[in-house]
Amino acid sequence: MRFSLWVRQGHRWLSIAFTLGVMTYIVAMSTGGQPAAWLGLLALVPLILLLASGLYLFVLPYAVRWRKARA
Repeated sequence: MRFSLWVRQGHRWLSIAFTLGVMTYIVAMSTGGQPAAWLGLLALVPLILLLASGLYLFVLPYAVRWRKARA
C-alpha cells in the first residue's frame, strides 16, 4: 500500500478520534463546572495530526503535477 493511502486512511481515523474528543469535552462542559485541562487535549492532539495529514493530502495532487511537468 502506498504512503498516501496510509495517510488518507489515518486521516479518516483521526477525524473519528477528533469527533469523539470534541463530543467528550462538550459532555464534560454540560455537566457543569470547568472540565480538566487534559480533557481538552483529547480533541487538540488529533486536531494537530489532522492538520498535518490534511495539508499533505491537499498538496499531493499539485506535487504530482509538478513532477510530471518536470519529467
